[in-house]
Amino acid sequence: MNPNAPRVLATPAAIELIDELRARHGPLMFHQSGGCCDGSAPMCFAVGEFLIGASDVLLGEIAGAPFYMRAAQYEYWKHTQLLIDVVRGNGGMFSLDNGTGRRFIVRSRLFQEAGI
Repeated sequence: MNPNAPRVLATPAAIELIDELRARHGPLMFHQSGGCCDGSAPMCFAVGEFLIGASDVLLGEIAGAPFYMRAAQYEYWKHTQLLIDVVRGNGGMFSLDNGTGRRFIVRSRLFQEAGI
């Protein structure tokens, strides 16, 4: 596994939606949901609206927004690279993409020995 490969990336469509949401809500952050109310979805929040704790892992940033995941969930996903994308539909009820007609989704792939 390439130790310099980013753990989380975003598609151009995701970056576009992030930019739109940032223009409306200010600085943003993401937390990968663990499957509760809204399933396992990347949730977008205004900075300060979701409290990050000691059990959260910072995976990186997408379009300038930090992206976190619970440490226990990270143990299952640590061999994967996440790609945040956008599809048509309703976002999670607590996520800022709700009501836009688009929602963030996560796609993943295993890291390869030679890189990503």
